[in-house]
This record gives sequence, structure tokens and C-alpha cells, in this order.
Amino acid sequence: MITSKKKITAALVATFFLFAVGVAGLAQRHLMIASPRPEVKVELSAAVERDSKMVPLEKAAAVNPGEVLDWTITSENTGSASAFAYKTVAHIPRGTSFLAGTAKAEGAKAVYSIDGGKSYSEMPTIEEKQADGTVKRVPAPVAMYTDIRYEWADPLAQGGKLSASYKVRVK
Repeated sequence: MITSKKKITAALVATFFLFAVGVAGLAQRHLMIASPRPEVKVELSAAVERDSKMVPLEKAAAVNPGEVLDWTITSENTGSASAFAYKTVAHIPRGTSFLAGTAKAEGAKAVYSIDGGKSYSEMPTIEEKQADGTVKRVPAPVAMYTDIRYEWADPLAQGGKLSASYKVRVK
């Protein structure tokens, strides 16, 4: 009889424990859903400079070597809280080359990558062998840039919008 009571007690304690854990998990999930948080929607669009006009990329049919693509990234916070330390990354498509000085975003700092987005710098550098055999770090040519990251110091407020742009030339 004693072992039966112990088994029943153990089963009741285990059942209560599982019930309490389940309720705590449900309460935590409810709090996570109810808590304010940012939700940033990002849109990428491009236009081709053609005959002194801007033609949306989707209407351009094809792009030709030498043409310039003007990319725009629009970010909108549709969530219920500000997005702190907001950053967005722009990829420089293969077959194109970044045009120096065209990375623009109000209130943001642009940093660049030459390694596919693994690292960023305001001015990426490469090692260059000198005539005397020594190696010196020099600024990387913009043709090597693979990505641009825009970094805003101020939060992206609830309902706020940000825009960033850059240009590339088709090779």
C-alpha cells in the first residue's frame, strides 16, 4: 500500500510540474507576443539611366554595358516599437561596379565590404607589393567593393521610413 501511495504521489507531483511548466511557457509566449517590437519591411528597387531618363529596371528589358543602375533601399518600421541600431545592407550585383561617392542615406554612415559582407570598413584596404619588395596596405579600388552597409545612429521609429541609395555601372 505504501508503494502505491508513493507512486500516486509521484505521478501527481509530475503531473502538477508538467502543468505548471506548460502554463509558464504559455504565459511567456503570450508576453512575447504582446510585448512591443519593431517590424521593418525592406523594399529594393532600381532604375536605369537611359537617354537622360530613369527607366524602372523591370521595364528596361535588358541592361547594356556602360549603363548606370540607380538602386534604392526603402525601410519602413510597421511594428510597435523603435528599431535600435538599425542597419541595412546593399549588395553590388555581379557584372557591375560601384560608382564611388554615390552611397547616400540621410543620417547614416556608409561602410563597405570587399569580402562578400564578412567585414566592413569606411575605406577597405588591400595589401600591395611595392617595387622594393615590401608590402603596404593601400585603399582597395572601388571595383572590388561587394557590399555597402548603411548604419543609422538614431533608431528607426515606429511608423518611420528610411531610404538609402547607390549607383553601379554595368560592366
